[in-house]
Amino acid sequence: MFDYAPAPEARDIVDLKPSYGLFINGEFVDGSGSSFKTINPATEEKLAEVASASSDDVDRAVQAARKAFGVWSALPGAERAKYLFRIARLIQERARELAVLESLDNGKPIRESRDVDVPLVAAHFFYYAGWADKLAYAGFGTKPLGVAGQVIPWNFPLLMLAWKVAPALACGNTVVLKPAETTPLTALLFAEICRQAELPPGVVNIMTGAGETGAAVVAHPDVNKVAFTGSTEVGRIIARAVAGTDKKLTLELGGKAANIVFEDAAIDQAVEGIVNGIFFNQGHVCCAGSRLLVQESVHDELLESLKRRLGTLRLGDPLDKNTDIGAINSAEQLAKIRELSEAGADEGAERWSPACELPDRGYWFPPTLFTGVALSHRIAREEIFGPVLSVLTFRTPAEAVEKANNTPYGLSAGVWTEKGSRILWMADRLRAGVVWANTFNKFDPTSPFGGYKESGYGREGGLAGLEAYLDV
Repeated sequence: MFDYAPAPEARDIVDLKPSYGLFINGEFVDGSGSSFKTINPATEEKLAEVASASSDDVDRAVQAARKAFGVWSALPGAERAKYLFRIARLIQERARELAVLESLDNGKPIRESRDVDVPLVAAHFFYYAGWADKLAYAGFGTKPLGVAGQVIPWNFPLLMLAWKVAPALACGNTVVLKPAETTPLTALLFAEICRQAELPPGVVNIMTGAGETGAAVVAHPDVNKVAFTGSTEVGRIIARAVAGTDKKLTLELGGKAANIVFEDAAIDQAVEGIVNGIFFNQGHVCCAGSRLLVQESVHDELLESLKRRLGTLRLGDPLDKNTDIGAINSAEQLAKIRELSEAGADEGAERWSPACELPDRGYWFPPTLFTGVALSHRIAREEIFGPVLSVLTFRTPAEAVEKANNTPYGLSAGVWTEKGSRILWMADRLRAGVVWANTFNKFDPTSPFGGYKESGYGREGGLAGLEAYLDV
């Protein structure tokens, strides 16, 4: 057995300011609310003070966006495309800086922010830049909606920004964006990139703050479109707030995805997909494969292989390029993961984690498996949003479908089998917005993403992602 030499990414590539204001009308300005600290979840050290936007600040931002809408929507699509291409190239140029900042603020391994998040962010801007002058061929008309109020989560701060901002701008809308309270820094660096790209003032506005700031964005009477990614509970509150208005709404909410392994699946490949499905980004993924459904005949073999693989995962410093599992994003989220894990053990499921030394400071949770899980257990029904996998078994494809669909959610699913006909049969019956075949957590800007049931409605990404930002 060999040991990896530490390989930390240089932290000094990021020029952290002691404090950050709001981004309104192309300028950084002071907020009228109280400021808050954003901290590094791996060390609990304070990274910066960040302004909190009050409802008055949100009103200023919406007015700036409304004024800019007249200019931005009047530009020919090919001109808007130039700005989006410029933003995409600047994201590529500043990729290392963005990746380090994302890992510092969020706790995710640098390998993921560097190799997955930031390249996908640039790809989304490139993709929607290509659509900006071709909207007439998309089938949704060419009329933008106006001001888009967008509220994004802390698990993929920069990527969720790209999913929301790129199609909105391509269609000719302007944006007031509220990043998550625990991860505001890459959104503020994106504001700098907008200035560098010479985006007209007011086209993108960034409102940092907590839940009240997001509520003010959603409730503002001059916002025409609301897009939210986050928990189902908050999604319900937003749906009620928007009901009775003429605002368009898309919601991308929680999930409890089934990752289904048949007896003819390539076991080693499936194990890699299971690990990627639930331990990627510490399980902070709404479409995480948090329920593993294994055909009974291969249950023991698969579990043995999976436990062996978990023993090789490295947990630790998110800025170390060898790290597989980083820090949990906040103390609040860690408490929720612990509570649900304890409930799993109390309800009779068997808990297992590899030998794993947790750092003394920061928020950490070891990769965890539960076997002997029943469909009635909380760990099989509630979204844990952490590195916790519940293992269930099935005998027939029909039973697999029944168990997979036995959830209030419907965001994603995975199917592992050598038979193409079985993949199609399963995909046809699974009530999930995305079904991956012999892979998991694969994203592409050309492909739509979204859910059924309590996982929300509307689609982001691909051609379908334009519909939410046009007056169809």
